[in-house]
Amino acid sequence: MPETALTPRVLVTPAAEATIDLLRDENGPLMFHQSGGCCDGSSPMCFTKGEFRVGANDVWLGQIYGCDFFMSASQFEYWQHTQLTVDVVKGRGASFSLEIPLGVRFLIRSRIFTEEESRQMAPVYDGEEYLTRPELAQ
Repeated sequence: MPETALTPRVLVTPAAEATIDLLRDENGPLMFHQSGGCCDGSSPMCFTKGEFRVGANDVWLGQIYGCDFFMSASQFEYWQHTQLTVDVVKGRGASFSLEIPLGVRFLIRSRIFTEEESRQMAPVYDGEEYLTRPELAQ
């Protein structure tokens, strides 16, 4: 019986991948975090990997284009039934995210998971558990 692929919780568009390539060339390994705070806090923020300290109040949703993607646990409560897609648009965000000097900003597009997808969800880990899993925190 063939193994069923797990449903990814977060995806990335080709336009966002191109921006990630530019940022990775300049900054090295990257990570994303979405806090759900006010203003641009609800936009995914891109950091040099390890620059944003994650902990038990963060949830690791997976990787996009080789970058770990985290969300605050309180925000995840609202978004846990949606598949997130990281995209990029022209315009300046009001955050410390690495893409801001490029004149673009990352944003989230989302859709509700189907029942079938919900039955095959990829696992999530809190930030502390993520740090104890060598296969994830490389």
